[in-house]
Amino acid sequence: MSRPIQYLSAHPSAMLLGAQLLQVLAWPFLGGSTVGGAFLGVIGMLAVGSAVLAVRRTPHVSRVVFFLGAPTIVFTLLEAVFPTTDPIVLVSGLLHAPFYFYVSYAMLRYLFHDDKVTTDEYFATGAAFTVVAWGFAYLFAAVQVVWPQSFSNAGGFEHSWFELLYLSFSVLTSVGLSDLVAVGVQARSVVMVEMMTGVFYIAMVVSRMVGLTILRQR
Repeated sequence: MSRPIQYLSAHPSAMLLGAQLLQVLAWPFLGGSTVGGAFLGVIGMLAVGSAVLAVRRTPHVSRVVFFLGAPTIVFTLLEAVFPTTDPIVLVSGLLHAPFYFYVSYAMLRYLFHDDKVTTDEYFATGAAFTVVAWGFAYLFAAVQVVWPQSFSNAGGFEHSWFELLYLSFSVLTSVGLSDLVAVGVQARSVVMVEMMTGVFYIAMVVSRMVGLTILRQR
């Protein structure tokens, strides 16, 4: 047991990426219940916060993560208990989105702080990508409350957070495989921003990591 724990402590981005992917796989089985949804949400928030504090041990980042993360965890629990209460869903989305976007910013700082590529930075490349997808999913949830009927598919206009996360991943990766589409003007504008974010991420972050890896091998 000591060896896996030591590995995770040395590679916090791997822990973050694993927690995010575990949430995706477990959500269909636990997301439908109040306790399961709250458990997944809080564990995911704690994993993100701990990973950021581990990779960027600066007072500034610590304060921002704490002041954004603490109320976000509270609304994660409230949203799990009251998933259809629009004011709670709206506030939760408006708290989660900036929190996850700031986490992605902190991880990008970590990736760009030098010209050396470490094992943890490979994990951080994937983890930062999933964090951005999480942020836009919560932004979609807030848009859906403020402007109803913003997203549509064969099932109608009201969609769960997991469905919006599926849309977020399909947009960010540019695969376009989601059956959910943005039909409202405001929703389409946010989707277009995520499209550009996904393109820039591949062009700037992934290409840089590939280039540094090739230089290291040479």
